[in-house]
Amino acid sequence: MDNIDVKVYFNFRSPYCYLASKTMWSIVDDFNVNLLWRPVGGWDLRSPPDRAKTKLPIARQDMARYARRLGIPVTPPPMETEPTPAGAASLYAEQQGCLRQYIVEMMRAEWAEGRNIADEEVLRDVATRIGLDADATLAASRDSAHLATLAANAKQAEQDGAIGVPTFIIGEEIFWGQDRIEFVIEKLTELRAARR
Repeated sequence: MDNIDVKVYFNFRSPYCYLASKTMWSIVDDFNVNLLWRPVGGWDLRSPPDRAKTKLPIARQDMARYARRLGIPVTPPPMETEPTPAGAASLYAEQQGCLRQYIVEMMRAEWAEGRNIADEEVLRDVATRIGLDADATLAASRDSAHLATLAANAKQAEQDGAIGVPTFIIGEEIFWGQDRIEFVIEKLTELRAARR
């Protein structure tokens, strides 16, 4: 049986992507899938700034509940944190074969340690933690081709019907939110994609 494509839209600024970074890996560990990584930057696939301010207290409460359930720390990053450099550098991490480690460590730096992941020092630190070249990671975070890919991903997300992050897409089915990962697993099981 051919591997099943699972497209993942992800924004490093999203607290729900932090939660997903802790729970999504059974998708690739337990099933025959191609993880199609589609990071976006800036405010793409997030609530616009005015709406985000209104949602913030509720989202923080909601995230704290899930974090307690998962037994993970939460220290929100500075409000001005910009996710685009981390998203661009994730494409380099993917090319180097360490996307999973990059996602986990970048989200840990941001949401467990409360650091601004747009800072050069943080990008370098995360790269060093996972064995990536720090200078190359920093260069990737500014690379025009990577930045163009983030923008193209955001346009494709709109065409695909994705309305937020994280979003997982299998065929025509859209699974929006970290709390839908169980449904992704159910769908893959239904498709008989489980590793034997």
